[in-house]
Amino acid sequence: MRKTFAFLSCFLFLSLLYTSWIMAQDHATKEECVAKCKEAAALIKDIGLEAALPKLQDPKGQFVWKDSYVYVQDLEGKMLAHPMVPALVGKNSSGLKDVNGFNFTAAIVTLANEKGEGWIEYMWPKPGEKTPSQKVAFVYRVPGEKIIVCAGIYE
Repeated sequence: MRKTFAFLSCFLFLSLLYTSWIMAQDHATKEECVAKCKEAAALIKDIGLEAALPKLQDPKGQFVWKDSYVYVQDLEGKMLAHPMVPALVGKNSSGLKDVNGFNFTAAIVTLANEKGEGWIEYMWPKPGEKTPSQKVAFVYRVPGEKIIVCAGIYE
């Protein structure tokens, strides 16, 4: 009986550990966000914005992974690519605020203009959800361009 209990306890512990590890694999990391933003910026520099847009806009493409994605806007706040909310593309989002009233798009433009890159926090729905969650996004200005690429993780 003791051996059976010990075996089941060990099995349960290892199952929980494995499940936690698997779940962690499904969430994007900050490092991945930085890498994907820089990869998107390199693509824009290499082939030009117009040629890059279909790849950046593709919801099943290389810039959508785990629970994150890259989106692209210009320094005026115009959304150039958003694979999860294509209705935003072409619209000026400079007045877009989160549920707390924070104008995160203006803050993204300011950060990109002043520092070229950095992190920003705001509320935004996770893909497939309607309720906003805390999002921490990496902002990266494409060198020599008036284009910003962003990707974030949810906390």
